[in-house]
Amino acid sequence: MDNEKIIREFIQAWSRLDAEELSTYFAEEGVYHNMPTAAVAGRENVKQMIAGFIAAWTETEWEILHLISAGDVVIAERLDRTRAGDKSVDLPCTGVFEMENGKIKVWRDYFDLGTYAKGMS
Repeated sequence: MDNEKIIREFIQAWSRLDAEELSTYFAEEGVYHNMPTAAVAGRENVKQMIAGFIAAWTETEWEILHLISAGDVVIAERLDRTRAGDKSVDLPCTGVFEMENGKIKVWRDYFDLGTYAKGMS
């Protein structure tokens, strides 16, 4: 399976809000770095991080605006629409994925934390 297809499936999988499923896309020592916060390394730690911040979410749908890939790098510009009860945010993001053997080795996600906090407060 090519890297671009894997990342498209990963982005779609977020709508199911299943941290266990999402963590399976990562390499065993994979790294997830939401750039406004500290990086998390290791599949189990990534799963716990995802579970923590989606716990309050009731719905999320990520729209891919642009996606390009070259070799083991995939870049996806997105609009992440997320609801947590009566709160919601449309969050512009760009994710840079470094792939290895069909798994996410490193994911760096760039977004404005203030936009997210304002929508969810």
